[in-house]
Amino acid sequence: MFNNKDEQKNNPFEEENYNKEAESQDTPQDTEEAAAQNDAENAQEPEKEAENSDAAKLQAELDSLNNKYLRLAADFDNFRKRQMAERESLLKYGAEDTLKKIITVLDTFERARKSIADMQECEKIKESYEVGIKQLYDTLDKIGLKKIEAKGEEFDPNLHEAVMQTPTSEHPANTVIDELQTGYKLFDKVLRPTFVNVATEEG
Repeated sequence: MFNNKDEQKNNPFEEENYNKEAESQDTPQDTEEAAAQNDAENAQEPEKEAENSDAAKLQAELDSLNNKYLRLAADFDNFRKRQMAERESLLKYGAEDTLKKIITVLDTFERARKSIADMQECEKIKESYEVGIKQLYDTLDKIGLKKIEAKGEEFDPNLHEAVMQTPTSEHPANTVIDELQTGYKLFDKVLRPTFVNVATEEG
């Protein structure tokens, strides 16, 4: 006969149950380590959220600075283009005031030519005058000053100023029939329009 101690010792089911209970029970040390790990993970979550928030703020600041840079670059490019346009305009039209003064001299030449046009005894004077005025016009043409041709042309308010109107059937209406004072351009800019007499329909 087995005594109780021997039965308890030799019972395999008792040993298996004992091992299962031992495995199912955590030691205090295991419990503390798990709690500590949970606490560490819980502590890291706010840090991660703070890091994500800081990263988002830095990205927003970077985007803002990038937009400001792009606007500044565009403004500078526009400024540079305006400066270039103004410099080109200055180089092209810098002689405007000087040429306006010379125009009055040309007016004197024109009046002198008309006054001696019918004087046959002054052929040499007229010849010398024509040579001189041609040289003057050629020189001014090289620096951009050009006469505005008007006689026989259709009236153009951008180039001509009508100071007279003459009803006539000899010319189409709105045609310039006479130049009263010569106009001039500096390249494509009108310095002074040509004063003209314009044909109108006869009543």
